[in-house]
Amino acid sequence: MPTTPAHPIETVEVLFAAEAIADRIGTVAQRIAEVGLERLLVVAILKGSFVFAADLLRAMHRAGLSPEVDFLSLASYREGTRSTGQVDIVRDIESDVRGRNVLIVDDILESGRTLAFAKDLILARGAARVLTCVLLDKPVQRAVPIAADFTAFECPNEFVIGYGMDLAHRYRELPFVGRLVQTP
Repeated sequence: MPTTPAHPIETVEVLFAAEAIADRIGTVAQRIAEVGLERLLVVAILKGSFVFAADLLRAMHRAGLSPEVDFLSLASYREGTRSTGQVDIVRDIESDVRGRNVLIVDDILESGRTLAFAKDLILARGAARVLTCVLLDKPVQRAVPIAADFTAFECPNEFVIGYGMDLAHRYRELPFVGRLVQTP
């Protein structure tokens, strides 16, 4: 697979190329449109999902949807490569979700804590229906029982970066999803 320079002692190996991501997002958007959700509110979980959410929203528009959009900033990783086990609200949504259909968009489903926290929060506030969509699903043992309703890719069980996902605030700008490879 192609690599790109990252840091003097590391390179980034491409796992999911930009073209493959764009194709898959179009397919996922079409599947979401087929559900027929009225008064749809998309809630993107920041920061990691911002690139995916933007591309998904444009694909949803092409699929005939006109959702409203809001943002929920949650933190569980901080500066590390593993979840801390605690989810904190950094920035809450502004929209009233009562009686609404809500699609929560996140970058990656791994432990399940962040997605479950967001879903429970939105349901507790009175949403009629809450569905979830993730760019990547890691086939690992979840800390909480949850599965995404829509998934773009199954991801290998390793730390990934790019396409909005970071390592200590680096690599979000990459147009693909990759993994760091240490070089001698």
